[in-house]
Amino acid sequence: MTNPAPAFSAMRRVTTPRRIVVSALAAVLAALAPAVAAAQQVDMAKLQDEAVSRIEQYIKINTTNPPGNEDQTMQFFARIFAAEGIPFDTASSAPGRGNVWARLKATNGTQPALVLLSHMDVVPADPKYWSVDPFAATVKDGYLYGRGTLDTKTLGIVELEAFLALHRAHVPLDRDVIFMATADEEAGAAYGAGWVMEHHPEAFQGAGFVLNEGGGGDVDGPRQQFGIEVTQKVPYWFTLTATGTPRHGSEPPVASAVNKLIRALYRLQTYQFAPRIIPAVDAYFKGLAPAAPPQWKDAFSDMAKTIQNPDAILRLQTEMPALAALTRNTCSITVLKGSPKINVIPPEASAQLDCRLLPDQDVPAFKQELASALNEPDIKIEQILGFTPAVSSTDNELYRTIVQVTRAHYPNAAIVPAVSTGFTDSHFFRDRGIASYGYAPFLIPQADEAGVHGNNERISLDNVRTGTQMMYEIVSAMVSH
Repeated sequence: MTNPAPAFSAMRRVTTPRRIVVSALAAVLAALAPAVAAAQQVDMAKLQDEAVSRIEQYIKINTTNPPGNEDQTMQFFARIFAAEGIPFDTASSAPGRGNVWARLKATNGTQPALVLLSHMDVVPADPKYWSVDPFAATVKDGYLYGRGTLDTKTLGIVELEAFLALHRAHVPLDRDVIFMATADEEAGAAYGAGWVMEHHPEAFQGAGFVLNEGGGGDVDGPRQQFGIEVTQKVPYWFTLTATGTPRHGSEPPVASAVNKLIRALYRLQTYQFAPRIIPAVDAYFKGLAPAAPPQWKDAFSDMAKTIQNPDAILRLQTEMPALAALTRNTCSITVLKGSPKINVIPPEASAQLDCRLLPDQDVPAFKQELASALNEPDIKIEQILGFTPAVSSTDNELYRTIVQVTRAHYPNAAIVPAVSTGFTDSHFFRDRGIASYGYAPFLIPQADEAGVHGNNERISLDNVRTGTQMMYEIVSAMVSH
C-alpha cells in the first residue's frame, strides 16, 4: 500500500454539546436499523474471537513480495470457503502468485454488487530491526505484532468475517457480495487485481462498489480522525541509466557512468516541483481544518493561499510530510546500482525513482519537466510503471454508510474524504467507473502508523474486535434495506 490517511499531531480537544451528540447518534442509529437487526442474528463475540485467531494464522504465512508466494494464502482462504460450503474460484497469474474470490448471491434484489477487496502480499521485514519475529504473530500487551497487521491482512480478515457472517445467518441480500484477496499489490498488481480484472472479468460482474485499503482512523491524544480515501496520487516509476567507459578504479576519468548519474540525481534532489492545490486536496484540507492545531487552522482552510508562502510549505514538509506531499508532484530516489566491485568503474550505473503525480497532472508534460530537472542528456529515462487518475464520489450509499457506522462507534471523530499519497488496487476499479473507497475500521495510534512498511508493525486486539463488528455493520447495512 498504501499509506494510511495522513495524520497530524498536537490537536486540541473539540467539544460538542451533549444534546447535539445525542441527537446525531439517534439519527445514525435509525439509519443503521437494518444493520443492527442483521447483527442480532450473529454471535459477535464468537465472530471477533474467530477474527483474532484467523489473523494470527494469516500473519504466519510469509507472503513477502518478492517473491509473494500468495498461492499459500490463496489455499488458506480456499480451505475456509470449502469448509463453509461457499463456492469460490482461484487463479494463479504465475507460479506461486495466487488469487481467490467468492460471491454471495442476492436473494431479493438487483443492486450493484459490493466487492470486499484486500491484498495478500506484504513488504519485506528485516527481523534484526524488530523486537519480535515479524512472521510469528506474537501477542504482547494487548497487541498483535506481525508484518501485514496494518497492511493489510487484518483488513482482509475482518472483511472475510463479515462475508462469512452473512452466509451463516442466511441474511437476505439485495445485492451480491464479493470477497476477493489478490496478489502483488505491493509491486503494482501485475499478478494480482490488474491481472484478475483482465483475465477473469466475470469475478467482478455487476460490481458497483469496492471497499479496500487506503484510509481509516488515527488517534493522537484526545483527537480522533477517520479518512475515507476517495482518490490518490498517481504513481509513475522510472529507471535512469547512465553509461560510460569502464576502467580500473585507480584511474578515475573526468566523466563516468556513476558521476553522470550522481550529477543528475543531485539536480533532481534540489529541484522543487511547483505546489498547487487540486479540488479533492482542497476539500481534504478544509475537512481537517476545524480540528487542526491553532497554527494550521487558517492555513488548512485556504491552502491555495498557504502554498504561496515558501516558509509555510517548508514547515508543513517538516511537521507533516504526508500532507505536504499532497500539495505537489514528488519524486523519491529509492534504488541505486553501480559497480559490483570496489575497484571497478562500471560501464553502467542506474537509479530508480518513485514519482507521485497529482491526479490532474498531464503526464507528457511531467516527463518533460523531469528530463529538464535531471539535465543530463546522456541518461536514458525508462518508465516502468504508470497508472491513471480517478476520483470516487462522496454522494452514494457506501460512502454514507461508512460515515454512519464510524459515527456510531466514534461520535467525536472527524470524518473526512481523504486523498492518499500512496496507491492501492482501487485505481483498477475507478478506471472502470466503479466507486471505490479506502477504509479500514481501525483507530490506530499515530505512533503505530510508522509500522506500515516499517518495523514492529502491530495492531491492538481491541481494534481487531471493534473493526470486525464495524465491518459487519457496514456490509450488512449495504445488503439489507
